[in-house]
Amino acid sequence: MALSKLDNLYRAVILDHSSNPRHAGELHTGCMIDLNNPTCGDVIRLTVEFEGDVISNIAFSGHGCTISTASASMMTVAVLGKTKEEAKELATIFSAMVTGETDERQEALGDAQFLAGVSKFPARVKCSTLAWNALKKAIDFGEAQETVIHGE
Repeated sequence: MALSKLDNLYRAVILDHSSNPRHAGELHTGCMIDLNNPTCGDVIRLTVEFEGDVISNIAFSGHGCTISTASASMMTVAVLGKTKEEAKELATIFSAMVTGETDERQEALGDAQFLAGVSKFPARVKCSTLAWNALKKAIDFGEAQETVIHGE
């Protein structure tokens, strides 16, 4: 596939996740994390429900740029049903990827691997990692109900 066609595919997937975000909304129970990216105004509220060590439900709300919203949508799809350890590993792989590191495990990110190009735009890295940072905080707090953290 020609590079321009591949770039167009990546753009289409990113725009689809931004326009039709998966797992958008709020849950009434679970660990709730509020984070923001003051450099561009992105705000996310991530709520994660756990059954033991497994992410049983996840949702996000807020507002943000295309990259931030698409990344949150992609993240929720990638981690739903995963253990806390698996989800943290995906977050680590994602963070490394958007800062320019390559890792053969990137395929495990699903659609989120299409955000690898963010590494060419350092100002967008915080946009792409906002949801993933909220996920790491939710995992660290675990079963805590109504935990809210402001700021990144």
